[in-house]
Amino acid sequence: MANSITIRPIYNDWCPQIIALILNIQKGEFGLAVTLNDQPDLLDIEKNYHQGGGNFWGAFFGEELIGTIGLINSGRGLATIRKMFVKADYRGKERGVAQKLLDTLLQNCHDNQYDDAYLGTVPQLKAAQSFYKRNGFIATSADELPKHFPRMATDRMFYRLHLNH
Repeated sequence: MANSITIRPIYNDWCPQIIALILNIQKGEFGLAVTLNDQPDLLDIEKNYHQGGGNFWGAFFGEELIGTIGLINSGRGLATIRKMFVKADYRGKERGVAQKLLDTLLQNCHDNQYDDAYLGTVPQLKAAQSFYKRNGFIATSADELPKHFPRMATDRMFYRLHLNH
C-alpha cells in the first residue's frame, strides 16, 4: 500500500510544493485574482500555523502532496481553518481526501478543546461550501465573526462550526 492516502503534519521544507499546489488551484483552476503576495502565510508554515499551537497537514498519495489544510490557534477557544485545498484528481467522496483532512483537523480541535472553528472562503468555491455545510458548518456573516478571527482580504463568505468536547 505504498500509494495509499496519508495525512501528516508538514513544515517549511514543503513550502514550494504547498505554494505550487494552492496557486495552481486558485489561479489555474478557478481563475481567482490572488497571488503569493496576498497570502504570505505560505512562505513560513511553521511561524503562521505551527507556532502558537496550530498545525498544517498535507494529504499524500505516496510521496505526492495532493492536499492541504491549516489550523491557526486564534486564542479564546477559536480555531481558524485555512488553506484547505485538494488536487482535482483526488476530489470527491470516493477518494475522501478532503474528509480525511478535515477529520484530522477536527480531531486536533477536540484534543485541544477548541470551542469553535471558523473559516473564510470565496463565492467561486461552490463545492467547498457544500462540503462545509455537509460537515455541520453554518454560514455566518462577516459582522458575526469574532473580533480576533484573522480575516483574509479575499474572503467574502464565512462559516462556523461549534465544537463539542
